[in-house]
Amino acid sequence: MDTERNKAVVRELDELGNGGGDLGRLDALCTPDMVNHALAPGMPTGIEGTRQFLLRARRDQHPARWVESHIVAEGDMVVQFGVREHEWPGGTFRGFDVPSGTYRRDVAFAYRLVDGRIAERWAVRDDLAMLLQLGALKPPSR
Repeated sequence: MDTERNKAVVRELDELGNGGGDLGRLDALCTPDMVNHALAPGMPTGIEGTRQFLLRARRDQHPARWVESHIVAEGDMVVQFGVREHEWPGGTFRGFDVPSGTYRRDVAFAYRLVDGRIAERWAVRDDLAMLLQLGALKPPSR
């Protein structure tokens, strides 16, 4: 297993998630039956759900970027973690009405690759930080 090649695949998928690159590359980066554990309920399974998420996120208009990023790999597993900054366009998120604005949050993405293609993806995001920074939630008063 080539961990450097696996990290390069994750970096290219990450670039798609940040609004750059060619979405047509998704088929080369991921297995057709990819399981994206981070998608919202009701999204299609396989690579199609990830494709729809990337199209709906419209990162070309609502960019995301890494403020700090680390990628580590061992065997067929790759983890990327750090701090991301996003432009939220405003709207509903997890049942909350969230005003537009810029926010930063800690994130970790984990990937399992098979033959150099992403077969599974997980995400751990600090959504509470997002909701607090954008004013959708108020911290309790002391």
